[in-house]
Amino acid sequence: MQNPYAPYLRDRDPVDVIAATPRRLRNLAHALGAAGMQRARAPGKWTAREILCHLADCEIGFAFRLRQTLAEDHHVMQPFDQNLWARPYAAYDAASALAVFTALREWNLTLIRAVIPAALAKPVSHPERGDMTFKVILETMGGHDLNHLHQLDETAAA
Repeated sequence: MQNPYAPYLRDRDPVDVIAATPRRLRNLAHALGAAGMQRARAPGKWTAREILCHLADCEIGFAFRLRQTLAEDHHVMQPFDQNLWARPYAAYDAASALAVFTALREWNLTLIRAVIPAALAKPVSHPERGDMTFKVILETMGGHDLNHLHQLDETAAA
């Protein structure tokens, strides 16, 4: 299983998806408002604010993975436990999380647009998901975005 988020991405262009995500997040944050940011889509699930924090944290991880994949031959990614990373989320506000995500995403998009298509086939390995390529990282980013955007859409609709 290289990309567990492939069902969300389907045949969409991952770069188009990841480029559109910051705007979609801003729109959802506006629609949810301060009170909505504290809601979860279901009991035991992350609140909208926590999802934004998670997306900011993941963008840090993706930034490193993209750069290490380009810099090293056959880089092995370091996985992380999202629940352990989520422990300090109570200290973070939604606006800061969105700002961090947006800034990092723009930085990552600048890199991505500068290197593709030459880098798409660059190999990389994930200890839990096996061998993949730079392109699969992009597809994972896009699918991950769509998964969490769907969750935020559900939260906003509740």
